[in-house]
Formats: sequence, structure tokens, C-alpha cells
Amino acid sequence: MARDMRDNGAESEPGAAGEEAGGRRRFIRPPRLCQFCAEKATHIDYKQIDLIKRFVTEQGRIRSRRQTGNCARHQRILARAVKRARHIALLPFTASRMR
Repeated sequence: MARDMRDNGAESEPGAAGEEAGGRRRFIRPPRLCQFCAEKATHIDYKQIDLIKRFVTEQGRIRSRRQTGNCARHQRILARAVKRARHIALLPFTASRMR
């Protein structure tokens, strides 16, 4: 019986329908679609420097999936392409510093 009273009380409370205690709704960003899946790209080439540079930060780090919106499969392929481009010196390993 006490359980029924708690259930009924929760329904009548204002803000119980998906809102937090502060009364504000939490912002949920819609998931990004993978750019490569949308274009149906089957191969990411390490020689496409203009494409690869968009997925590398100014410090030379590979941007994460959360930032780019890539799927896991294409993120692995992209990371491999970035590493190959670095090894052949098409991309720098780190940002160049001025002393």
C-alpha cells in the first residue's frame, strides 16, 4: 500500500515528466552522422592530405570520434591513414614551435 502512495505522488509532482530537480531540461545533442558513411566512401587514402587535416588538431593529435562524429570503423581507417601520412612526412607528428 505504501508503494502505491509513492507511485501516485510521483505522478502528481510538477516537473516529474523528464525534468531534473532544478526545473531545467538537459540539452542532448543529436548524434552526428559519420561523414564517410553518408558519402559511402569505401577507402580513406593517406595521400588525401586536405581531407585528413580536418581530423587532426593544431597540436597534431587525431581528433576523437565524439568530436568528429565518425563511426568506429571509419575512425580506425582514418587513424591508420593519419599515421601513414605522418610516417611518409606528408603530415607533421607535432605542431612546429617557434623559439
